[in-house]
Amino acid sequence: MIKITMFSSADKVKGQGVGSAYLELLAMLKKYFSKEFSIKINNYKAADISHYHTVDPMFYLSTFFWNRGVKLGYVHFLPETLEGSVKLVPFIQRIFNWYVMSFYKRMDHLVVVNPSFIEKLVALGVSEEKVTYIPNFVSPKVFYEATAEEKQNWRKEASLSEKDFVVLGVGQIQQRKGIDDFVQLAIQNPAIQFIWAGGFSFGKITDGYEKYQKIYENPPANLHFTGIVDRDEIVKYYNMADLFLLPSYNELFPMSILEAFNCGTPVMLRNLELYDSILKETFITADDIDEMQQKLDELVEQPEKLHAFQEKSRQAAEKYSEKNCAAQWLEFYTELASKNK
Repeated sequence: MIKITMFSSADKVKGQGVGSAYLELLAMLKKYFSKEFSIKINNYKAADISHYHTVDPMFYLSTFFWNRGVKLGYVHFLPETLEGSVKLVPFIQRIFNWYVMSFYKRMDHLVVVNPSFIEKLVALGVSEEKVTYIPNFVSPKVFYEATAEEKQNWRKEASLSEKDFVVLGVGQIQQRKGIDDFVQLAIQNPAIQFIWAGGFSFGKITDGYEKYQKIYENPPANLHFTGIVDRDEIVKYYNMADLFLLPSYNELFPMSILEAFNCGTPVMLRNLELYDSILKETFITADDIDEMQQKLDELVEQPEKLHAFQEKSRQAAEKYSEKNCAAQWLEFYTELASKNK
């Protein structure tokens, strides 16, 4: 049995994708591989593999311990992807950026959730041979396509009618997520119901916190901010929505997109190059807010166009299924452990 220690504090802060990805991986490993892997959490006893999910200073110090086995880092973000998320004094930001890359370079191997970031890591001084791509995934038991009756009941609970066209956004309220465009679209489309599920996971250090807090407290009449929603509740919002819209400017592989796919919800995303290698032709694409408005008009007038993208979401959910990703993790962990021995 391979001994794996997970180092993570990701689940301490609600409403962030890193925590969701960590919890999904833990649940999957316990579900499929309880006989193959012995998993400990934040334990400093000897291990075959030490899998680091977050870059806590204590975890960094542990990389110097002799008993850590193969040190594996999970790259959920790069310094550039934090721009527009957290506001730090420039000097502190530079130190943090250096620290993050120092942490990654302490690893024997890295896993990225988007292959486009391999090249960026190499440019930052990481050997390409040390990087492996394994996509994110979500549990089909937690995120699933509900029945028509369930969707209808959930809409009633949320004071929505069957005829309402509902656009859902999910994520932290921050500039990087494109929240400004989401709010503006709500203003431009008073007949459409907009819901943003998420809040301020990083509190007052969120970039633009004061501005977004005012919007959060006084949104347009047709825009509802739910605040941070538990995972077993947010599935209802995906199923209530006619369209999932994430106008984000920078991502790796958002868990929210996979959650929408699993619920069979059509997806619209900003046209970003980083999606090309993982999500090509699975979503409605828009270059900017003007094109988002144009596509939204088309879908409201011709809702039957959503059917094709419902099917694309289902197909993408199958491609990035828990079962498929489980096989990749089994092979990957087994190979790492054999190298260590």
